[in-house]
Amino acid sequence: MPAEPIPQGFAEGAHERLPMPAQDAMNDAQRAAAQALIDGPRKGVYGPFLPLLRSPDLLDRVAKVGEYLRFGSTLDARVRELATCIAARHVHNQFEWVMHAPLARKAGVSEAAIEALRSGARPKQLAKDEECAYDFATELLATNGVSDATYADALAQFGEQGVVELTTLVGYFVMVNWVMNVARTPSLASDEKRLGALPA
Repeated sequence: MPAEPIPQGFAEGAHERLPMPAQDAMNDAQRAAAQALIDGPRKGVYGPFLPLLRSPDLLDRVAKVGEYLRFGSTLDARVRELATCIAARHVHNQFEWVMHAPLARKAGVSEAAIEALRSGARPKQLAKDEECAYDFATELLATNGVSDATYADALAQFGEQGVVELTTLVGYFVMVNWVMNVARTPSLASDEKRLGALPA
């Protein structure tokens, strides 16, 4: 059964505000920032990096933070992708949901858990580390902090570095989701609106 789309922070049919600039209209800094994304693990310019091209130095710094959180973090890929999906669902961002729900499945998050998140329900029968990450991320998003009990559980599960990285990952994805919601970046840009290709 196909997933129903998640509203993406703006009215359906609204125009994209900050689409992919024409390559011949980009300055040297924008071209260099785009090429760095194409040459890196993302292999393309898409999603939040379309609007962020308007500020290539900011794009470079945001990309490096995201690259570490996605590809270098001490957190297990299941935990990272689950937390990313939680953030995307909370902020109603279709791009990150469409991109990361399949990555969560591939990393080992159950289909039932992803479907529960999509429908706004609490997933059942999560692995212990997934449940801990779910409780931490949802409490953080709901209250802008976490209780001593939630912190202690996360600390026992992930250690201090893991708690800092999980907190930062949630904040990172909320930030890039907001950028796309403001820019009205579509869930999947057409080939002519991105450089490079979406990762497998």
